[in-house]
Amino acid sequence: MSENLISVNNVSVNFDYQENFISKKQKIHAVNNINIQIKKGSFFGLVGESGSGKTTLGRAILGANKISSGNVIFHDDERDYDLTNMNKQDLKEYRKKAQLIFQDPYAALSPRMTVRDIIAEPLEVMKITKSRQETDDRVRDIASKCRLNLEHLRRFPHAFSGGQRQRVAIGRAITRNPKLFLFDEPLSNLDAALRSEMRVEISKLHKKLNINMIYVTHDQIEAMTLADKIVILNNGIVEQVGTCLLYTSPSPRDVEES
Repeated sequence: MSENLISVNNVSVNFDYQENFISKKQKIHAVNNINIQIKKGSFFGLVGESGSGKTTLGRAILGANKISSGNVIFHDDERDYDLTNMNKQDLKEYRKKAQLIFQDPYAALSPRMTVRDIIAEPLEVMKITKSRQETDDRVRDIASKCRLNLEHLRRFPHAFSGGQRQRVAIGRAITRNPKLFLFDEPLSNLDAALRSEMRVEISKLHKKLNINMIYVTHDQIEAMTLADKIVILNNGIVEQVGTCLLYTSPSPRDVEES
């Protein structure tokens, strides 16, 4: 059994680009020959400026972007998933195990649904719960893990702050008992005080639920504050600093446990 959760092997992701209908198609090399190993139980930072390829690589790890060459292997306890060669059923199963937390939580939440219904929907659609009572009990348990109370469950997304909306998005994602969270710039829309609060919340969630996390961001300091290790991307390749590709980072996760 592999000690790695994810193996990224010589992965490249290219996109076709055509300026107008009479010009020739060109290839954009968004990610070029990346090799990364992400260990089980880790909090991994993927850092880069806009256009560096960090989000493209993150989406390739989730099976949302087509891999042009190389492969990404997700090492589950029961089996391995090769993201370059999966049928629809395998992809459906994999996406229960790997969840994306978006940059803008409000755009990802239905404004017509209460928080209770947002969290309950995947439980009911995937038939994880068998009755209304069981669903409500599970929703309340998930809400408490994300620091949402019973009053919050009755409200609609527009009534919340950005940090609270992000908690709702995380609550919906953990209904599937995932093994991996990929955060795509989750705090960039928040002010400094809320960012600091949510960093602590995300760290606590990582330890409490034992979920592997990949944190995609342009902010190297933020990544080093949160993650066990980070990789820096620049123009689609891993940027070398000295002889190191991976940085062991100081983590605040042991600072606040209460």
